[in-house]
Amino acid sequence: MARTPLVTPVLLAGCVVILLSFAVRASFGVFQIPIGEEFGWPRAEFSLAIAIQNLAWGIGQPIFAAFAERFGDRKAIVAGALTYAAGLILSSMAVTPEAHQLLEIMVGFGVAGTGFGVILAVVGRAASDDNRSMALAIATAAGSAGQVVGAPAAEWLLGFLSWQAVFLVFAGVILASLLMLPMMRAPARPVPVGPEASMGEILGRALRDPSYTMIFLGFFSCGYQLGFITAHFPAFVTEMCGAIDPSGTLASLGVTTTSALGALSISLIGLANIAGTLTAGWLGKRFTRKYLLAGIYAGRTIIAALFILMPITPTSVIVFSVAMGALWLATVPLTSGLVAHIYGLRYMGTLYSIVFLSHQIGSFLGVWLGGWLYDLQGDYTLVWWVGVGVGAFSAIVHLPVRERPLEPRGLPA
Repeated sequence: MARTPLVTPVLLAGCVVILLSFAVRASFGVFQIPIGEEFGWPRAEFSLAIAIQNLAWGIGQPIFAAFAERFGDRKAIVAGALTYAAGLILSSMAVTPEAHQLLEIMVGFGVAGTGFGVILAVVGRAASDDNRSMALAIATAAGSAGQVVGAPAAEWLLGFLSWQAVFLVFAGVILASLLMLPMMRAPARPVPVGPEASMGEILGRALRDPSYTMIFLGFFSCGYQLGFITAHFPAFVTEMCGAIDPSGTLASLGVTTTSALGALSISLIGLANIAGTLTAGWLGKRFTRKYLLAGIYAGRTIIAALFILMPITPTSVIVFSVAMGALWLATVPLTSGLVAHIYGLRYMGTLYSIVFLSHQIGSFLGVWLGGWLYDLQGDYTLVWWVGVGVGAFSAIVHLPVRERPLEPRGLPA
């Protein structure tokens, strides 16, 4: 039997779509200060817009996944890209907090249509059983590659363009991702021998399964931590980090301001996560996924606690970015792989997207609380400690998950 290749046209196309989608999404924290200063808004106003974007992403993901399963993957991606671009274009014209907050619903739905829920399901079907864990990790790592380029690209563009013009450039980037669609031809969704369970039946059985509930709850802290750091870390570094040594390594690399360091930190998180996510995919094929997830959340908890307890210096920012980045999206191939392993591939996109809603609820709270508590207290300390607490919770809640396929456990249909 011929060996199925790991890298396929579907995987390559999916990586490009996710990379461009996440490059734009990961850049929004860079706009916190420019937009707030132009209009004189408190930090909470644009933070709420980003928080709403994340929540809309979570709500939109199962909708787009179900749409893809009913009408086709490529139609779902086209709808997502058009919604994404329209949201960015309209946001470039917004001059009130309420307008930004409303339009970020469109951006969030656009991310849902061009992100993990749709793309990972396509990649998962196109991969062989042996390659699936690694293929999902590669597609997830592409999101990190987008993060590597997104924030620095936004910072660079803001050097000679208005933030409104940068939004228009990003809208063009999203539309350009549709050039990958001819390659997005995955095998049809598997149909079991004998009577086929409907989506409602599979979903009902999953919702009655305590393991699905624990996976859902455990993904919350991932969203909280990622949402808060992506939206607020550039501003946090800009305002709280110690001065950069003009004769040091960072200055020699062109990073002379804390603003540039804040954008670089998001890039470093994404860069480190490429290795971390690929490693997680490799380990997910060989070890129990729930224990790997528990270890990742425990590691995040320790890293975040140590960072906030230490003085904030350029060195600590770099170390934190690399360490947290190694664990950043490593949860995604493991969580999506766990859902596929337990509940099958037929409705993986919808089932994983519902789990991802928990991630985005956490992301909403992380982004919104970051802005609200900053305006209330003048710093981000309490938000960090909440993130430490929910990270510890996620490390614990994954331990009782029963990592076996659904059918053999005899759950009622």
